[in-house]
Amino acid sequence: PGPAEQVAAVYAGYEELKNRAELLDFDDLLLHTAAALEENRGVAEEFRDRYRCFVVDEYQDVTALQQRVLDAWLGGRDDLTVVGDANQTIYTFAGADPRHLLDFPRRFPEAVVVRLTRDYRSTPQVVSAANTLIGAARGRVAGTRLQLVGQLPPGPDPRFQEYDDEPAEAAAVARAIQRLVDDGTPAAEIAVLFRVNAQSEVYEQALTEAGIPYQVRGGERFFSRPEVRRAMTAVRVAGTGPEGAALPDAVRAVLEPVGLTAEPPGGAAQRAQWESLLALVELAEELVGVEPSADLRRFSAELDARADAAHPPTVQGVTLASLHAAKGLEWDAVYLVGLVDGTLPIQHAEGDDAAIEEERRLLYVGITRARRLLSLSWALSRQPGGSRRRRRSRFLYGLIPDEHPAARVPTGGRTAGGAKPRCRVCGKPLIGATAIKMRRCDDCPSHVDVELLDRLKDWRRSAAKEQQVPAYVVFTDATLTAIAEQRPADTSALVSIPGIGANKLDRYGEAVLALVAEGDDRANLS
Repeated sequence: PGPAEQVAAVYAGYEELKNRAELLDFDDLLLHTAAALEENRGVAEEFRDRYRCFVVDEYQDVTALQQRVLDAWLGGRDDLTVVGDANQTIYTFAGADPRHLLDFPRRFPEAVVVRLTRDYRSTPQVVSAANTLIGAARGRVAGTRLQLVGQLPPGPDPRFQEYDDEPAEAAAVARAIQRLVDDGTPAAEIAVLFRVNAQSEVYEQALTEAGIPYQVRGGERFFSRPEVRRAMTAVRVAGTGPEGAALPDAVRAVLEPVGLTAEPPGGAAQRAQWESLLALVELAEELVGVEPSADLRRFSAELDARADAAHPPTVQGVTLASLHAAKGLEWDAVYLVGLVDGTLPIQHAEGDDAAIEEERRLLYVGITRARRLLSLSWALSRQPGGSRRRRRSRFLYGLIPDEHPAARVPTGGRTAGGAKPRCRVCGKPLIGATAIKMRRCDDCPSHVDVELLDRLKDWRRSAAKEQQVPAYVVFTDATLTAIAEQRPADTSALVSIPGIGANKLDRYGEAVLALVAEGDDRANLS
């Protein structure tokens, strides 16, 4: 998120340090391999003669540089087999490009395409849930979707559970896991999967209190992560913080030097660290809700207490992992937790249809990790009694059976009774995040109030400048357009627009409704 000149200078310095130390990183190995094959005929002939045939697994995750090495190694031959599933493309932020897989038959016209539709891992019930989820996908990747056919004996239907808050959700998951273990399921055959690593803490605590052994895959326990330890040190050194400053703002200011930027960074490791720091800010918001006078010193004590209580011995047990870290693994029982809009799909994917679809594929990967038992759950707030109300993930539309109690709880864009949201113009079912946000089909006429939209954008510009954040952090263009189209008259109508949760309602709701009312007053006068 830094200025381009600064990023370029950092990369130049990095290259200089590597050259001075005569070291190569992983990308350098690929670049030098490609150059050796492309520029030295003798090297190319030797290696092409030595290695005749190639098999590439997870081909949907190949980057442009990896494809370049493969092309150079093949030369003009087509002795190549690739295996991949475009529906499991979840690493585009790291350079993965599914086009290499999708365009394979075009690049190699003689290729034999074998569609692997038989699923020997999961029960038909789990497979059906996966098919339903990916069946609603959009875009070119979705055009190649496979309808899997489960080959195992039938099992239980997926479970859907809604909870008032995250601790209640975690405690219920821990109790369910305890029952499974008591009934003979090995703890190592159970997994709790979440979108971001920062969600692990509440489950670490719940499993610890229940005496259930667990292991965190793909990273240390939350309070053992380097970025969290650095953040705790920074908070401790800061003392009480600036007088009169709100605790969450003070925490943001303290964490900015250790990596909490206004926008999420690229790259899996950097993004995971950023999300951990953001979780600390959210923890500060929760503490203020309980103790309005809390300062940085009180917050530091709270972090120390939580860290001390979250250090069970390292043993083999239930797996806690992010959805990215779970790729390629499988368990008898899988609990997919924290399925709320803003987390899955992640908040910074809003307004980007391609990013939203990648979030859908991430949930698809999570569902297909389960062999027999699949549980999907969400919580309406982070803490008990929390005023910040959240909506279950939009990806659950169509997954929850109509007769299920959870389907009758109107949440977000879904109507009471579990029906899919429909276009307010033509009445057809809505497909896609943008259409649901606008409450109309993409090709149906827009009735946007242009003057209101201009006033909203002017207000957003001022709010973003005052908070020193990018404009989209306040509201995306799509959200502002939805407001200008629907002209909500009260808070309930405002929060029914996807992208506006309790947090943004508290911060911006009054100003937005005032702007809408101002437009209505002008219309009445005219």
